[in-house]
Amino acid sequence: MSLLITILAFVFILGLTVTIHEFGHFLFAKKAGIYVYEFSIGMGPRLFKFKRKNDETDYSIRLLPIGGYVQMAGEDIEVDKDIPKDKLLQSKTWLKRFLTMVAGVMFNFLLAIVVLFIIALFKGVTLDATRIDTSKIEGLKKGDKIISIDGNFVNNYDKLALELSVAGSKKFDIKVKHKDGSYDTVAIKPKAIYDKKDKLKGYEYGFTITGKDEKGILAAIKYAFIKFVSIIEQMFFTVWYLITGKISLKLLSGPVGIFSIVGSAAKTGFFSVLSLLALISVNVGFINLLPIPAFDGGHILFLIIEKIKGSKVNPKVENTIHTIFFILLMVLMLYITFNDVLRLF
Repeated sequence: MSLLITILAFVFILGLTVTIHEFGHFLFAKKAGIYVYEFSIGMGPRLFKFKRKNDETDYSIRLLPIGGYVQMAGEDIEVDKDIPKDKLLQSKTWLKRFLTMVAGVMFNFLLAIVVLFIIALFKGVTLDATRIDTSKIEGLKKGDKIISIDGNFVNNYDKLALELSVAGSKKFDIKVKHKDGSYDTVAIKPKAIYDKKDKLKGYEYGFTITGKDEKGILAAIKYAFIKFVSIIEQMFFTVWYLITGKISLKLLSGPVGIFSIVGSAAKTGFFSVLSLLALISVNVGFINLLPIPAFDGGHILFLIIEKIKGSKVNPKVENTIHTIFFILLMVLMLYITFNDVLRLF
């Protein structure tokens, strides 16, 4: 039964995240007058499709709920004799093409904000969760506000969790601000925690944190935007730490890893699943916004280059670059999936 719940939660989270993202592209493509061949939810073999009356688009559901796409005329096909030129993506104004490309990311961000608001409205929220609650460490007192970890500024719980993850098992300095306004820097040596099979579960730091509990519509609105910004910030620093080598690629998760995380969230309740939905939706939006060919951000990058140089980038060149990076991304995904499988054992 727990496996079935995990599967349903996995399909719900990825399905809704992908559907919202692709619907953003689809909606703005239609409004721009771009011919849309297919609006697909899922990847792989097609399970079924349908058409609406007086609509050229095939609406498809495919087997694997790990992706989706909107296929627009002119996006990957340079010339299509059956499609009027004024219906091709390339024929539209710069602004319409830009909005069509960025719409998926914006819809993911909106979904996350709405979900975070719902969670906060019904469950209540904890704000400013960077204060010491209990401590076994000399120099750390109840009520102290955490300022930085190893010199890296901490202003919210997500940044704190990221910096502790980066620190791992090594000794680190934590800077706090006491209630009287004075500051202290304390050295902490994490203690590794293992399960019955001697598998690393995590680390103990000798202190716990707390925040301010709030309820109500205003608190929910405040929380939704603060949490959204903090997740974006966490994603930014995660990418930066990957580039600088502070975080290993082995820590990234693909579909297998996400399935495992979803299973853990499903066991703790519906609100945990919603929290994971918001987190993954922001992740999908943020990653797609990166200026990497094959992502939405890659298309946006070429649009910015076009704006700067005053003329369009050669479609053949652009499509070739997108194809090459797509293949590289598939290789990276295989590597991440391989590591996900290894972590299961």
